[in-house]
Amino acid sequence: MASYLQIDDDEKGYDLDLFCIPKHYEKDLEKVIIPHGLIMDRTERLARDIVRDMGGHHIVALCVLKGGYNFFADLLDYIKTLNQISDKSVPLTVDFIRVKSYCNDKSTNNVKVIGGDELSSLSGKHVLIVEDIVETGRTMQTLLSLLNENRPKMVKVVSLLVKRTPRSSGYRPDYIGFEVPDAFLVGYALDYNEYFRDLSHICILNDEGKEKYKV
Repeated sequence: MASYLQIDDDEKGYDLDLFCIPKHYEKDLEKVIIPHGLIMDRTERLARDIVRDMGGHHIVALCVLKGGYNFFADLLDYIKTLNQISDKSVPLTVDFIRVKSYCNDKSTNNVKVIGGDELSSLSGKHVLIVEDIVETGRTMQTLLSLLNENRPKMVKVVSLLVKRTPRSSGYRPDYIGFEVPDAFLVGYALDYNEYFRDLSHICILNDEGKEKYKV
């Protein structure tokens, strides 16, 4: 079972005025729940675990866009550093896929995979899927089913966040950064209708912010 850092349901988080928050978002956020520095430290450890487990294989790192791009870039930077200083190294190539399953703050049953027609290139490859957040797990299960039709040799999934929610299908990634409460989180490339990707910390979105950026 994957190890992770648990953020409790009653976690008080941190006051916004303790951090550098873009002024245009100050009234839209409830609190900082995971500061950027903690994200980076945890990402470094995930990189070490991945190199330990997958070192020696040529890995295709598959970034799930758009929310995964920050985590993907930072994770690969740490893996590249480990490749230079460790006994084990991971030859890396990268690819991208876009998955959409949200309307406003609600996850829908309609999972759209953009770029899935190109997954045939992953046949026989060792694939590391890099995701920002797993909530119900159904989106990732849909992607894995689509990917497995192309018969990759190995598939591992790393997700920065896994949400504790009664709506969960029970799916758990191979590598997990943080287990988080069932709240709507933004920042570090996690968005609400494309806003908040430019926020460095992971924060809880308040009701005012949901209404302000609702489509």
